[in-house]
Amino acid sequence: MTEPQVWVLIGVFAAALFGMFTIVSTLFIRVIRSEIGGLRSEMLGRFDLLEQRVDGLDRGVQALVKHTFGLDRG
Repeated sequence: MTEPQVWVLIGVFAAALFGMFTIVSTLFIRVIRSEIGGLRSEMLGRFDLLEQRVDGLDRGVQALVKHTFGLDRG
């Protein structure tokens, strides 16, 4: 092999390596973004469920206070 052929092979290898690095990093970023989006929607769902439970508990405590202290008998 002559020296120009070696440099061409080095250039082709470097271009292939750079291209694979670009593809892998792009796909990795997409996966991370989708996982974060899924986690975000899961946490929002859980926070909504928690908020409903706290609201229900608040209504129950208010009813008990009114009943216990006679506030419901106008």
